[in-house]
Amino acid sequence: MAPAPRPAPAPTAPFLAGPNANLNELPEAERFSRIKAAVHDRIIGELGERANDMDKEEISQRATEVLDMYLSSRRIGLATEARDRLLGALLADILGFGPLDLLLADDAISDILINGPNKVYIERAGKMQRAAIKFDSEGHLMQIISRIVTGVGRRVDESSPMVDARLPDGSRVNVIIPPLAVKGASVTIRKFRRDPLQVTDLVNNATLTKEMADFLKACVNARMNIVVAGGGASGKTTTLNVLSSFIPHDERIITVEDAAELQLRQVHVINLESRPSNVEGKGGVSIRDLVINTLRMRPDRIVVGEVRSGEALDMLQAMNTGHDGSLTTVHSNTPKDTISRLETLVLMAGMELPSRAIREQIASAINIIVQQSRMRDGSRRVTYISEVLGIEGDQISLQDIFVYKQTGYENGKVSGFHTATGAMPRIMEVLVSTGNEVPVTYFDPAPNSGYIKQKRIRAIAEAA
Repeated sequence: MAPAPRPAPAPTAPFLAGPNANLNELPEAERFSRIKAAVHDRIIGELGERANDMDKEEISQRATEVLDMYLSSRRIGLATEARDRLLGALLADILGFGPLDLLLADDAISDILINGPNKVYIERAGKMQRAAIKFDSEGHLMQIISRIVTGVGRRVDESSPMVDARLPDGSRVNVIIPPLAVKGASVTIRKFRRDPLQVTDLVNNATLTKEMADFLKACVNARMNIVVAGGGASGKTTTLNVLSSFIPHDERIITVEDAAELQLRQVHVINLESRPSNVEGKGGVSIRDLVINTLRMRPDRIVVGEVRSGEALDMLQAMNTGHDGSLTTVHSNTPKDTISRLETLVLMAGMELPSRAIREQIASAINIIVQQSRMRDGSRRVTYISEVLGIEGDQISLQDIFVYKQTGYENGKVSGFHTATGAMPRIMEVLVSTGNEVPVTYFDPAPNSGYIKQKRIRAIAEAA
């Protein structure tokens, strides 16, 4: 039996000329803004929830009809080019994200920062610059924000003025609106790459060397627990994604994130995403809740996008109870700071644990710290790969395996090089025993790095 035909849209009442009917006298930008807002409201009001069942062609056709009806009823004469431009902007608002569509389609842009309807900035090739787009008004910006957050089942209003969301392509979005944002709504978009960077891309970009990459790959295969640390926009998630790509395809991987960003290509991957509380303060599911639940899901590997609170304790306990080979990121500036940061996060779990017990948990759980930094010229570098050796006295002992040495900054460009420190990783025995041996020559310091001289001085001092 053939399905019943979808009922045609109800006829729209004609647009009535009001006191501001003569839009022809307004500047083009304001005239376009008013026309677009009026037609947009009419279409959304007419289609309502039925828009979810209509394809883009149907909506586009109806938008064209309503726009032409509006122009006719107001006796507005537009050249064909101007009318097509107006229709394109209208469809972008209805079907996409308005003026953001142009920026989202540009793969060279990594971040979009909106400081109000007239101040939009982008980061391209590590450099911040003003974008050539703007929104018609604060209301237009709020309309696009609402479209973004409702797409993932979230809301933003005065009772809930902060929200994390994501776009259909996976790009991460943070929104904060008045009254918390004093000068108007602010939106931060971290774009999602259609083709995730591979380890060869990081090597070609000088983020790290081939020797460092091979060592990290061996560590992942040997099921070492790794923390990727760094400041904001330092490339932690990109590096975590690359490290995750080294996990064998026959393992069950469970990822836990605030906003799903990881792009794992393995077959057996379960992606979990936290959920904020609703307006009544109920229904929230935290990262910590998800990490605890993950332990009941028989994971081979646990990948936590970022630990920023008490879930650090649960992550460490998981690493210490058979879930080795796990990966996570944390905000910190140096490997030593990473240890201190983890101690602080564990305390946020609300457990009354002595400092010694916390340090023992960290020392036995974490094997490798990959420290990453965003340099002055916008480039990203892995500045340290450090091994956690254990506890000496009352402190956790670290050993730098690879470091980045900056040698200068000229013409807006940072110069420097990566080098091994000459220290032989203590986990080499594990790497060898698991079939992940790394050539020992990888750990020879680069000529003129200063480490060879330091090594000779230490040898003379020890001999004396």
